[in-house]
Amino acid sequence: MTIALVLTTTLLQPCLLDRRCLVNAVELNTPSHFPDSSVNNNANYANAALSATNRLFVGFIPTAGPIEDATCDVEQLESANDSQLHVILAELMTTAFFRSFAVDLNQGCPLQGWSKNSKKTYKETLNEELGKTKSLNEEEMEPECAGGLPDTDPDAEPACSVDLGEKDGFPFGKKATSPFNPKQKLAASTPIVRDTTVNEPSQEEEFECSGNKEELDDDAPPLCSLATDDSQTNPFSKNPFDSAALQSISAKLQSTHTWQSESQQKTFDWARPSDPVVEKLEEPCDESGDLPKTFWLDMCSRIKTGDGMSIVNLQANPERNTGYNGTHIWNAIYQENCLALDGSSDAPMCYEERVLYRLLSGLHTSTTLSIAKNYYPPSKKKGRVNWEPNPQYFIDKFADSPEHLRNLHFSYVVLLRALKKAAPFLYNYEIKTGDILDDEMATILLRRLLDSTILRSCHDVFTAFDENLMFKDKESSIRLQENFKGVFHNVSSILDCVQCQQCKLHGKMAMLGYGTALKILFLPEDIIPMSLSRNEIVAFLNTIAKMSESVREVRELTQLYWATHTRLERSDGSQDAVGMVENSLASSAGLNAVELLDAAVGAVSSLARQGLIDGTAEAKLIQQAFGRQPELMVLAKHYGSDLHKFLSFLPNVDSQIVVNSDNDEPDAIVIGTGLAGLAATLNILDRGGKVVLIEKEHRMGGNSNKASSGINACCPQNSTYGDFLDSFRDDTARSAGQSAQLELIDTLVGNSESAVQWLKNRVGVDLSVLSQLGGHRHKRTHRPQSGMVGAEIIYNIQRAVKSYEKSGMVQILMDTRVTSLIKNDDGAVVGVQAVSTTKGKNETLSIMAPNVVLATGGFASDRSPGSYLEQYRPELMRMPATAGEFSTGDGITLGTSVGAGLVDMEKVQVHPTGWVDPADPSNPGKVLAGELMRGVGGILINREGKRFCNELGTRAYVTDKMFSQNPLYAETKKWNVTNEDPTFSLILSSSAAANAKKHVDHYLNKGLLMKVEGVNALAKWMNLPVATVKSTLQEYQRNAKESKDVWGKTSFAGVPQEDLEHEVFYAGTVTPVLHYCMGGLTIDKHGNVLDEHKNIIPGLHAAGEVSGGVHGDNRLGGNSLLECTVYGTIVGQKIPIKQRNSIKQNSFDVNTASKKLELPKITMEELGEHNSDDDCWIAINGKVYDLTEFAEEHPAGPESIRELAGKDGTEAFEAVHSEKVLEDFDPVGIMI
Repeated sequence: MTIALVLTTTLLQPCLLDRRCLVNAVELNTPSHFPDSSVNNNANYANAALSATNRLFVGFIPTAGPIEDATCDVEQLESANDSQLHVILAELMTTAFFRSFAVDLNQGCPLQGWSKNSKKTYKETLNEELGKTKSLNEEEMEPECAGGLPDTDPDAEPACSVDLGEKDGFPFGKKATSPFNPKQKLAASTPIVRDTTVNEPSQEEEFECSGNKEELDDDAPPLCSLATDDSQTNPFSKNPFDSAALQSISAKLQSTHTWQSESQQKTFDWARPSDPVVEKLEEPCDESGDLPKTFWLDMCSRIKTGDGMSIVNLQANPERNTGYNGTHIWNAIYQENCLALDGSSDAPMCYEERVLYRLLSGLHTSTTLSIAKNYYPPSKKKGRVNWEPNPQYFIDKFADSPEHLRNLHFSYVVLLRALKKAAPFLYNYEIKTGDILDDEMATILLRRLLDSTILRSCHDVFTAFDENLMFKDKESSIRLQENFKGVFHNVSSILDCVQCQQCKLHGKMAMLGYGTALKILFLPEDIIPMSLSRNEIVAFLNTIAKMSESVREVRELTQLYWATHTRLERSDGSQDAVGMVENSLASSAGLNAVELLDAAVGAVSSLARQGLIDGTAEAKLIQQAFGRQPELMVLAKHYGSDLHKFLSFLPNVDSQIVVNSDNDEPDAIVIGTGLAGLAATLNILDRGGKVVLIEKEHRMGGNSNKASSGINACCPQNSTYGDFLDSFRDDTARSAGQSAQLELIDTLVGNSESAVQWLKNRVGVDLSVLSQLGGHRHKRTHRPQSGMVGAEIIYNIQRAVKSYEKSGMVQILMDTRVTSLIKNDDGAVVGVQAVSTTKGKNETLSIMAPNVVLATGGFASDRSPGSYLEQYRPELMRMPATAGEFSTGDGITLGTSVGAGLVDMEKVQVHPTGWVDPADPSNPGKVLAGELMRGVGGILINREGKRFCNELGTRAYVTDKMFSQNPLYAETKKWNVTNEDPTFSLILSSSAAANAKKHVDHYLNKGLLMKVEGVNALAKWMNLPVATVKSTLQEYQRNAKESKDVWGKTSFAGVPQEDLEHEVFYAGTVTPVLHYCMGGLTIDKHGNVLDEHKNIIPGLHAAGEVSGGVHGDNRLGGNSLLECTVYGTIVGQKIPIKQRNSIKQNSFDVNTASKKLELPKITMEELGEHNSDDDCWIAINGKVYDLTEFAEEHPAGPESIRELAGKDGTEAFEAVHSEKVLEDFDPVGIMI
C-alpha cells in the first residue's frame, strides 16, 4: 500500500453487470444540477442499461456516458486524450523546464500531537493545535460531518469516518450516506466514510515504508526515497539538467543558495513565493459586499517551501508503488473535506462541496492507477528488468466502485478548462532554463498544446466544466468561498505529515497543480499573468499530464487483466456471481475472452450493417455471442476477420439463421466524400453497383467544397477561343516541370471534355462561364454563372448519390474513420476496419468488399510532430493553409500500410493568394483567393506600392515572386521558417469585380474584401502615399494599351478606368498559403494503387489529392476538380459490378411533388423570433425556409447558415449558390 494515493478507482467497466450497480451508474451519469435533465430521460437510460444487462454475461462494462457536473462525456474526453493531448503532454513533461520541480520535503507535520501511538481523531488533534486561537467544539464538529445519524444503532460507526478495511485500509466502503447530509443517499461522486478514529497502527501496517521487501533484491535502495544524482534509476544525466552550465549552476544553488548575477537568479527563481500568505484579510469584502478579486491569490500558500527546498527531476522520480501505507493521511484528508462548506449538515451536498470532493477523489484515483501500473520493482531474483504492473491489484481495488473513475474524468476536465482559460498567457510564456534548444522545444510543444486547432477540435472537452456555476448563491457565496479555500489549505497542509518522500513529492506537486488550476478558474483573467509562478506552472502542467496518463492506464490495465483471465476473479478467490458462465471449450483453447467476444460481436455487427443478415438473425447471434455459445465463439476465433467465410459457415452454428445472398456484399468501399469519392461512387451506382461510402467528418465535400476558380476542360468543338488538346497538355506539363508523368497528364487532359459534360448533364451543374486562369494560354476554366463552383458541384453530386439510399444500393457512414485495410492471403485488399463515432459512441466495424477506393485528400493541414509535412517540408510547418483541418494524410497512411509506394511527397503547393481576415489575421486557416480573382484583372501590389510579377503566371511563379520580396529568399531561394508571413494587396477595379460578382459579393460578405471609392481612399486603405499608388495604376494602364509589361504579361482584363479619382476599387490583403499536395500514393492511369516496385495492389484504387504524380512539381489552377472528376470516373467505371436480382435504378424527378398548400404570410418580426441553432428560419428571395436540421449537413459547415437565422439571407445565399439549390426545400411561408 502507499500514500502514493491509493483510492478505489474504477472504470464503469468493473461495475460487474449487477442490476443495482447499473441503475446507480445511470443515476450518477445524469447531471442533475443542470436544469434540462429530465426524469423521463433518466428512466429511459436506466431501462436501456437494464435491457443490456439481460444480454451481457461477462466482462467489464465499457466506460461510457456523460460525466456528472460537466457537459461532455467519457468518450469525448478519451478521444481527445488519445488523438492529441496525451502525446503532446507526455513529450512536454520530458523537457528540462517541466521535469524540474522545486519542493520542500522537510516541512514539519502541522499536527504535532498526532503520533504513531495516538488513537485521537484528526479533528481532536486539530482542536489541540488550534486551541490557543480557536477550538472546534463538539457542537460545531459533529453536525457538520453528519456524525450522528438519526435512527441508527447506538454502536453504529459515525457516517463521517473512513472505512479502512481490515486488509488494505481502503478508504471506501460499499454503502454509506453523504458526509454532508445524513438524509441524502450516496451518489457515486460522494465520499464514502465510516470511522473517525485513527486506530493504533502496527509498525508495518501504518507508518513503515517496507518497500515490498519480498520483491526487491537485497542491495536495492528503499523505494520511498527520491532518485538522487547518483541513483542508477535516474535515466538522465547526473543532474536534472542536460547542459554542463546548468549542472554547475544547479549545484551551486543547492549548496549555497547564492547567485552570480541577478539574471541568473531570475532564471533559477524556483522558490519565488507563488502567492502571498494571507492569514486574515483586513477588508474581506469590497464596497459591493463581495470578496476582493484577489481573494484566490493565496490558494497555493500552504504548499510551503523553506530551507529544505530542493529541485527534483520528476522524470527520474515517477509515481509508483513504494510499499508505504498512507491510509492515515487519506483518513485525515477525507475527514477535513467532510466539513460542510455551507455550514449545514441537513441540506443536500451543495455543488461546491461536490466539486471539491471529486477533485480530491480524482487525485486519489490517479495515484492508485500509477501504483497498479508500476507495482513490481525491478528484481534480479524475480527476473524483472523493469517495473511491471499488477492487474490483479487493479481489479481488487476497483471491482466494486466504478464511480471513482468518474471523479478522475471530472478532475481532468476541470484542469483542461483551466488550461483553456490560461492559454492566452501560457502561449507567450517565456520558458527559460539556460538550455536554449530544450527551451525552444518546450515552447513549441506548449504552443502546440494550446494551438487554436486543438482547442477547437476538442472544444467539448476544454469547455465541459463551467466554474461560473460555483458560488452563485449570493446569500452564502462569501461563506462558501472562504470555507472552500480553507478546506483546500488544510488538505494541503496535511501532506507535510507524509513520511514517504516519493509519496510526499507527488502529493505536493499535484495539490500545487490543483491550487494553480483553481486560481486560474476563479481569478479575473487580467490578474492571471501576474499570479502564477514558474513552479506553479510546472505543477499545473504535470498534474494535467498525470490525469492524461491515468485515463490511458485504466484501459491498459483492463486489457492486461483480460489477456490472462476469462472471468472476473479477486485475489481472495471470490468471483462475481452475476452473469458468469463457464466456457470450457473457450478455456481449453486458450482464448482471450474479451477479444473473442469482440470478434464475434464485431463480425455480426458488420454483417448486419451490410444487409447480409436481417434484424432477427442479428439479435439472435448477439444473444448467442454474449451467452458464449461455443460454436459461435470458435467460428469467430478462426473466421471473424473473413466475413465471407464467417457468413457462409453461420448455418452450421444455427440452422435457423437466415443469411441474405452473397451478391448483396458491396462492390466497393469508397473512403472520402470530396469530388473524387463522390464521382467514383456515383459512377458505380449508375452502373447498378453497390457502395459503402465512408466519411470521417460530419459533413460531405471535403476541400472540393471550397473550390472557387473553376474546372478546366479543353473542348475542341468550341473554337471561339482557339484552344486545343496539345496546348492544354503543354500548359499542364510545363507547370509539372521535371516531375511530369506524361501518361497521367494525357489521361487528365484527354478526358477533360467528357468530365465537364458529365458534370453538366448527369450531375446537373451549370458550367457555362469560361475564363482564363494563371498558367493557361487559353480560356478553358469553366464555372457557374451563379454560385461557387465547388459548392455547386458538391451539392448536386451528393444529392444524386443520396438518391440511392432508399434502395439500399449506397450506405453512407458519416463520422466514421477507417483505421486499417484488410488483406487476404493473396495480398489483395478486401475490406476495411473502421471506428464510427456516431452519436458520441465508438463502434468498431469490419466491412468487406472486393474493391476499396481511397479518396481521402492530402496532408497540408497536419502540423503535428512526425506529420508528412514535417517529414518532407519542415520549413512550411508554420505557414497558413486553405485546406480543412481534416487534411491529415489518412489515406496515404492506409495505403502505405499495405505496401503502396509514394511519389513527389516533397511537392507541396504554396498558393500565392489566401485572404488575410482583418478580424483574425493570425488564424492559420485561410480562405482561398482563387486564380479567378487575378484572372478577371486583379492586381498584386507589394508593401512599397509596386507591382512585382505577372499576375497570370503559374502558382509557383507568383509565389516565388512574393517570397523574393524577402532579400534573403531572393538570394538563396530558401524560405526560413521563422520569417514573418509576407502580405500583399490584391486590387480589383469595378469592371474586374463585375466579372466575378458572385465571388466578390461572397468575400465582401465575409469581410475579406473592402470596397473603396477613388484612388485617394485606396491609398489610405493601403497606408501608402497617393502618388505611389496612382503611379503604379497609371503604369498598369499604359502596359494594358501596349498588351505587355516587363514581366511578360500579355492579357489584361479588368483594367481600371482612366479616371482613377472616380474608379471603385475592391481591395483585400493576401498571403501565400499551403494549398495542395502534389505528392501521394503511386497510381497508374487507371487509378490502380501501385506498390514500391510499381506492381498493382489488387483491390486498391485511388483518386484525387491522395494520389501523386498527376501534377508533378506544380498543379495548374482548375486542374484539381478536373483530376477528381476524371480519375474518380475512371475508377468508378472500371470496378466490376456483381449481377443482382431486380435492382431498381433510382431516378430523381424534380417535377414530382405533392399538392402545394397555400403558404402562411410571415413578417420580419415573426422571422426574427426564429433565430437560434435549434430554430433557424431564413428568408431567401421572398420565401422563408426552416433550415434548422439542414445546418449540420451544409457542406460548408453550419456556421454560415446559423449566422443568418431570423434574417433575410438572400444576398449571402446568392453569393455562393444558385436558386436551384432550394429545390429540395419546401418553404414554410412567404415574407410580407
